[in-house]
Amino acid sequence: MNEPILSVRGLSKSFGGVHAVQNVSLDVWPREKVALIGPNGAGKTTFYNMLSGRLRPSDGSVSFEGQDITGLPPHRISRLGISRSFQITNIFSELSVRQNVEVALTALHGKGLQMFRIASRDRALREEAEQILAQLGLAELADLRAGVLSYGDKRLLEIAIVLATRPRLVLLDEPTAGMTPEETRQVTRLIRELAASNTYTFLITEHDMSVVFDLADRIVVMHRGQLLAEGSPEEIRNNKAVREAYLGEEEEP
Repeated sequence: MNEPILSVRGLSKSFGGVHAVQNVSLDVWPREKVALIGPNGAGKTTFYNMLSGRLRPSDGSVSFEGQDITGLPPHRISRLGISRSFQITNIFSELSVRQNVEVALTALHGKGLQMFRIASRDRALREEAEQILAQLGLAELADLRAGVLSYGDKRLLEIAIVLATRPRLVLLDEPTAGMTPEETRQVTRLIRELAASNTYTFLITEHDMSVVFDLADRIVVMHRGQLLAEGSPEEIRNNKAVREAYLGEEEEP
């Protein structure tokens, strides 16, 4: 594909007199792993909320695969092929691990959630859910109630739910937040494997810089609602403005 899968132009969002995001333009290309970083308050969450339809931009546009999706509601954006995970786990704690994925598949196949009890007895649906769980190393936990999972496994289940919607663009919001070092390595390895399948494009926010520099093909830096820099991991690592704004380093006298 010679065109970006996601094209953002002049995206802005104001809350009263506060400019949370100001005139941000960004292209993401198919099968890229792009990391979006910046200090707290940089505007990353607001930016994500506009991409996923949870907030309507004050100005600017968002296009996905050449289609203008600016201001569309989240369910329509999801059906077009963009799915998002959240900083806080977003699962049905009382359902089993498998049922969580089946709920997403039920919605994907155009059935209302009131049909879930019937759809969950569908053998093909069950097998599809189990394939997704196996892909994320959760197959042995399929019958457990989701609420009893470890924090790391809950985050993996959330990614499984995201993948069940068959997205082409995955927005991961702090995927390793709160994880142990081993869980972080597991999720990093998983994202790399998913990207290598040439099925998914990733836009990732992450505070763990070791994860960012390990995963990203390209890094985009926001600061005070604006785009400060973008480039390869090496270019960002050596960017003095990024070090000062994001890493808190001051210029030596």
